[in-house]
Amino acid sequence: MTSKSQSALTIRLPVWRARLLVTLMSLGFMALAARALYCQSVNKDFLQAEAEKRYSRTTTLIATRGLITDRNGEALAISTAVETVSANPSHLELDNIPHEKLLQLSKLLSMDVKVIHRKLSEKKQYVLLKRQIAPNIAAKVMSLEIPGVHLKTEYKRYYPNGEATAHLVGFTSRDHVGQEGLEYSYQKTLAGKPGSRRIKKNNKNQVIEEGHTISAAENGSDLELSIDRTLQYVAFSEAKNAVLEHEAKSASVVILDVVTGEVLAVANWPSFNPNNRSTFKNQALLRNSAIVDQFEPGSTMKPFTIAAALEGKFVTPNSLIDIEDGRLSIGRRTITDDHPEESLLTVTDIIQRSSNVGTAKIGQMMTSQYLWEILSLSGFGQSPKLRFPGSASGSLRSPEKWRDIDQATISYGMGVSGSLLQLARAYSIFARDGMLIPVTFEKRIHVAEGTRVISANTAQAVLQMLETVTHEKGTGLSAAIPGYRVAGKTGTAKVASEGSYAHGKYRSSFVGIAPVSNPRLIVAVMVEEPSLGSYYASVVAAPVFRKVMEEALKTLGIKPDAFIREQEAKRDALQGPV
Repeated sequence: MTSKSQSALTIRLPVWRARLLVTLMSLGFMALAARALYCQSVNKDFLQAEAEKRYSRTTTLIATRGLITDRNGEALAISTAVETVSANPSHLELDNIPHEKLLQLSKLLSMDVKVIHRKLSEKKQYVLLKRQIAPNIAAKVMSLEIPGVHLKTEYKRYYPNGEATAHLVGFTSRDHVGQEGLEYSYQKTLAGKPGSRRIKKNNKNQVIEEGHTISAAENGSDLELSIDRTLQYVAFSEAKNAVLEHEAKSASVVILDVVTGEVLAVANWPSFNPNNRSTFKNQALLRNSAIVDQFEPGSTMKPFTIAAALEGKFVTPNSLIDIEDGRLSIGRRTITDDHPEESLLTVTDIIQRSSNVGTAKIGQMMTSQYLWEILSLSGFGQSPKLRFPGSASGSLRSPEKWRDIDQATISYGMGVSGSLLQLARAYSIFARDGMLIPVTFEKRIHVAEGTRVISANTAQAVLQMLETVTHEKGTGLSAAIPGYRVAGKTGTAKVASEGSYAHGKYRSSFVGIAPVSNPRLIVAVMVEEPSLGSYYASVVAAPVFRKVMEEALKTLGIKPDAFIREQEAKRDALQGPV
């Protein structure tokens, strides 16, 4: 080793340079420590917020929609858990996914594989593949282990009774918002209030931490209806059978409890399947005709004209009316009876045989203002105040606008209109001793308090007249039920169309009360445009009433009362006149 190399190894740096280097290193470490302290204490909120933006999310806590049940707790609408399949294309490499897996995915989701391929090729962080699939199908989807494909639990509305309750219960959108029927009317009650929760996800959109709940979800309240599922099915079946048997356009049936005012059934045919959205295309099928459609009641209006005349003491049940061989001319118009048999009829006969001429002549005995008041008090021209979308109020013109012919035709149900539910409710004045009762779709256990329309004596007199309609010579003989006293009225009216009456088109209806000795039920039936065989209500609507009312009486355990009348008749015969 040379002397030069030895001297180079023994050279020392100046002390000040070493101290400067150590000082600089110490200052660097102190700066880092200070920065760390600043970030972790002084500025931590900002940094945490920035991290939250990247990894923290707010997720919605779904509120379960309330059940809709019938009066006995049987489900009419329930929510079931389903899964929605989505994907994050930015987290998957489509070329690395085996084509066989995409084919399996397309079969499970019932989608074209080309559509799936196109969606997964989009430059987005979220694409929807399929909503509301069954949990077992969702499990098979996840078993494919396709990166970026995720599930989200939702709820789907299911209607166990399908077409039978479709018009009444209605349906919801895919987002669980009521669209029709009671689902729409009670949206706020049924829907509840969703909550929210903070969660953390990684860059693969996977949940890595369940955070705190911001607000808890409030589930919707259950809705217990007045509807009896068994009676609803009976009403629906008979409405459908009537349409098929008479090749009619449609049919509707309403069942009311006259004690509580509860609607026990309201059914229409044709109907739709609320579980199959492809049946929603025909908007006409979605209408609850019994509640929202209005029609001229025809002869089912006659008892109200007679009630007004009795109440005003213009006639008695036994007053004789000359029906002039079944023809009455008013101005240029002529009112006729279909089958006039006698020139003189009692007021009871006029109801029993449904005389247009007799009713029109009785209607002319009163002022238009007085008749209008009785009809208005009976609920015509007014909304029944039901929580149901589009409930018809009907039409009852102001009496100042009535001409002589108007007063005559209105007296037997032409020129006035209402829904089938309105008509059924109006008949409660004869079943409840002159009181018009409020009606409801919610279960009610107490007696409904009504509004006085006519006296109890008048109501009883009309009820007895209506009972003769189901006896021999009555137009409603086919509505009679063995073992029960039945009162009711037929109605056959031409169908109004564009300001006139359509040729050859009729509407058949029947409204009845049973049992007469202690009224409990009102059943109203309407069959529109029967085209096969007869169109008269005695042939078309009355038999439907009989079948529905008979089943309803048996289902509710209401005992026969016909023998009571027989016992009373025997007792009166033994006692003789008093």
